[in-house]
Amino acid sequence: MPSLVWKYADPMSRTPALRVIAGPRARAHIEKEGLRQEDIRVMVGASGGPKWLALAKLDEYLFGEFFNGRSTPLHLIGSSAGAWRFACFAQTDPAAASRRFAEAYQNICFAPGMSFAEITGHTHGLLDAVLPDDTAIQQVVNNPVIKLNLIAARARGINATRQRALQAAGLGLTALANALHRRTLGSFFERVLFHAADDQPPFYHLNDLPTRQVALATDNLRPAILASGAIPLVLSGIPDIPGAGPGIYYDGGITDYHFDIPFSQDGLVLYPHFYPHAIPGWFDKALKWRRANPRHYDNVVMLCPTDEWVAQLPNGRIPDRRDFNRMTDTQRIHDWGEAMKRSEALVEDMQRLQQGDLSALDA
Repeated sequence: MPSLVWKYADPMSRTPALRVIAGPRARAHIEKEGLRQEDIRVMVGASGGPKWLALAKLDEYLFGEFFNGRSTPLHLIGSSAGAWRFACFAQTDPAAASRRFAEAYQNICFAPGMSFAEITGHTHGLLDAVLPDDTAIQQVVNNPVIKLNLIAARARGINATRQRALQAAGLGLTALANALHRRTLGSFFERVLFHAADDQPPFYHLNDLPTRQVALATDNLRPAILASGAIPLVLSGIPDIPGAGPGIYYDGGITDYHFDIPFSQDGLVLYPHFYPHAIPGWFDKALKWRRANPRHYDNVVMLCPTDEWVAQLPNGRIPDRRDFNRMTDTQRIHDWGEAMKRSEALVEDMQRLQQGDLSALDA
């Protein structure tokens, strides 16, 4: 992983809040030029369900202020929750869209015994907070500067079945094959890169796994975003997305959980993340030895919370999808809201980084 770590302290508690991890090329650039928004060419958004709520205020700041007024293209690449977040950022008022999504996500509730179809329907309703009308869809698809790109996974073979028992068996086979080698994943799922139609992204020609490129348009934006967050055995896959061809499309985190791809050779890559490491795919979560190739992170600036800051959150951890089962809705909504509120400390430390404060270097 990248070679340089900075930690900044929250001035109120003196607890380090933001950890900045920079690859060798990114480090050299920042030490010479500072962190300037115009030097960033790509921004990355990981899968991870509600974990992103710990970054909520940082998200608002980055697109409400840091990138405000930008004139050159910025390519966003996200999967699952990252794709949903980034669909907010490509709108005319990205901070407002991000707040809508965060509030809706925080307050979503699933009643005990809710059916598979009902859970899926709730998720479809959540997208209405991100894209409330056709105007929002047009803003995303036609944004001249902020270019949305997102990942979904088209099921192959037994994983394309509608029968949950067979799908569970298929996922088990996928996990076993993937444990032997990540390239075997391509036999079970095809990566689908939905990309900005008018500006080919620098990561367009991915070849580590079978990859299909599909231009985003007004008729496929919603289904592509829904597919990117459709967790197998939890949510229904999205069938036959316009422009992508026949098939069932699922969570983009299957192929690209935290991303292990060459993002760009030009400029810097900004990666607000909830972990200080990157796991390539969903099936790699249990494989402690499998992490992203450091060469892909040479020009990446990763912004993530410190362990000390996380320890002071409710329950001593960032929000997690398991909270739906281990907490009452009232407690979960409160704790998630508190995590979002405290993420303001990440913004304050980000501003120090912009001002050139490198005094808290963690060797």
